[in-house]
Amino acid sequence: MRRALIPDIVNLQAFESAARHENFSRAAEELNLTQGAISRQVAELEQQTGLRLFERIKRRVVLSDAGQRLLPEVRQFLAQSERLMIGAVAAGTMSSSLRIATLPTFGAKWLVPKLGRFIADHSDVAISVESRSSPFSFAEEKFDLAIHFGQPTWAGATATFLCHETVLPVASPALQEGTHAATNDPFCSAQLLHLTTRPKLWSDWSAHHAISLPRAYQGPRFDQFSMIISAAIAGLGVALLPTYLVEDELASGALAPFVPQSMQTENAYWVVRPEQKRTMGLAVEFQEWLLREINRSNSIATPGPNIS
Repeated sequence: MRRALIPDIVNLQAFESAARHENFSRAAEELNLTQGAISRQVAELEQQTGLRLFERIKRRVVLSDAGQRLLPEVRQFLAQSERLMIGAVAAGTMSSSLRIATLPTFGAKWLVPKLGRFIADHSDVAISVESRSSPFSFAEEKFDLAIHFGQPTWAGATATFLCHETVLPVASPALQEGTHAATNDPFCSAQLLHLTTRPKLWSDWSAHHAISLPRAYQGPRFDQFSMIISAAIAGLGVALLPTYLVEDELASGALAPFVPQSMQTENAYWVVRPEQKRTMGLAVEFQEWLLREINRSNSIATPGPNIS
């Protein structure tokens, strides 16, 4: 590593602040420095990069083309540096740490409510849970494991089966009562709610049960399960939802099965661990805990024998 190319973080902070304010004086106020200090730090960065980062226009400074290209990477570097320090401080006297990536709704509706049991047995572990909606590079994002929905394919990682997914049509009790009372075919007048990333889910359910749905592709679309759940509770239509996501709503009566027919989807949930951390004891313990919690749950299909 060539030390001459390693930037001084205070110079990067000066550059980022001056770019955001388009003014060296305001940047100086924000960083509790003098305007001269900001000018020197920006000049040092320009000398180090060999780039002219600002154009001076009257009392304003405007990013040059080179400055505009550099700014996003500088902001990312500063944010990563801050997270690094916060993580180090947060770990404090903890003996170890565990960084988990999870699907947003799975994390909010299933994982987090149960996480207390793992924390109680691992009080000396600094745990970080972050949401990720799609596969990422474990080499670039230093997670210890991820919870993934789909097929067991992930570059540079191994996948362990967690559970299948079962979906069930649900609706608010008021909507259910109204549609069932109006006709013998509850789907005749019911509006269907859709997930943007799964446009064929209702059609697949219809074919699976040989139930005709003339408007299988019509109806409002949402890009998050959490929004579909809210829409269903508000009476906007019938939602086809994973049963584990609506445990509380079904128990409280906010939602009810619209019809009893459920369907197991073709994809599944997997615990994914980077190959370079396959022997990490804490990640293995968390994976085993997840499998035990799945077996405790009455709302998610448990793994069958010989499933890999």
